[in-house]
Amino acid sequence: MQNSLALQWSSIQLRTVYHGQGALMENDVGYNGSLPNGDRGRRKSRFALYKRPKANGVKPSTVHVISTPQASKAISCKGQHSISYTLSRNQTVVVEYTHDKDTDMFQVGRSTESPIDFVVTDTISGSQNNDETQITQSTISRFACRIVCDRSPPYTARIFAAGFDSSKNIFLGEKAAKWKNPDGHMDGLTTNGVLVMHPKGGFTEESKPGVWREISVCGDVYTLRETRSAQQRGKLVENETNVLQDGSLIDLCGATLLWRTADGLFHTPTQKHIEALRQEINAARPQCPVGLNTLAFPSINRKDVVEEKQPWAYLSCGHVHGYHNWGHRSDTEANERECPMCRTIGPYVPLWLGCEAGFYVDAGPPTHAFTPCGHVCSEKSAKYWSQIPLPHGTHAFHAACPFCATQLSGEHNCIKLIFQGPVD
Repeated sequence: MQNSLALQWSSIQLRTVYHGQGALMENDVGYNGSLPNGDRGRRKSRFALYKRPKANGVKPSTVHVISTPQASKAISCKGQHSISYTLSRNQTVVVEYTHDKDTDMFQVGRSTESPIDFVVTDTISGSQNNDETQITQSTISRFACRIVCDRSPPYTARIFAAGFDSSKNIFLGEKAAKWKNPDGHMDGLTTNGVLVMHPKGGFTEESKPGVWREISVCGDVYTLRETRSAQQRGKLVENETNVLQDGSLIDLCGATLLWRTADGLFHTPTQKHIEALRQEINAARPQCPVGLNTLAFPSINRKDVVEEKQPWAYLSCGHVHGYHNWGHRSDTEANERECPMCRTIGPYVPLWLGCEAGFYVDAGPPTHAFTPCGHVCSEKSAKYWSQIPLPHGTHAFHAACPFCATQLSGEHNCIKLIFQGPVD
């Protein structure tokens, strides 16, 4: 089965292949198909999950109530996976985990240590995304979450907060949110939490945004805390589960991932399809209505370099032009221009084709641009992402371009483009 996790604001796709089916995880919505310094090793823009040669999943087994730190350390050093819940200086509950032959476990986090299968980094949005930008303090956990996939049909994938470290342990300290459930088992939340949103209607052209929830260490679903790191948990949502669906969004407080299933990927446009759409637009020879010069979207391999024939657009009205250095209406807003066609004033930016196929909800032509970044995709895809409130920092939510993570603006967050054909 191939499962897919794909949307860090740097765009990681994660493909999981189980017996011919698949899943893909995109790490970082926001990097339009690749990380700034290229995809390398376990740090890349998309990940494919493959059925492991040998199961490495674990499941809870023995529970110990410990009164001394030495005894707790002795249990955690046995070489087995374990989760430690520190209740006070004198009491710790340690839950040992045993091997589960029926599941595969994949771990995601900021750490580059060997237990992490997929390394994620903080998403840098839009114009901030350059080599000189530094993340002073990451909010992504070193061992952020784990995804457990069944090795047998229907290959269900479940997400859990926190990942096991190099010592096979998860530690929830005295200040972490933790509790004992009515059935007696311990559970807790990580510092900044793992949030999940399942779209209504799947990841299709008819999809609507779902509700953001928080996932606990044991995989239960809760309403959001008052603030991202509050010690008081939200309310248990009993009719929802931690099972990942096609189009599920996973937020790690600094990176947002998009999960794609095998069936979903089968109906998703391919890179070749997007390239064919680019060539089709260029073959129609759109022209600048003022300069009458032919416009052309650059090749996908040159998606970061503005070219001479590159189309530009006025994002308040959608009229597409070639580049020109006039029409300024403000000394303070350099990209605010007056459209020569309709006199509308607004941002004037180069247009970029959205290259990450996993973010498209349909295979329609690229007719709409996100505002204010100018990334172009199909109408249904633009309208879908324009409605999604993505977590931003530790408190806020806002819609963002999936290709560059820029916060969206304007009346509808996107605009229909108006191309002029050739005048023969």
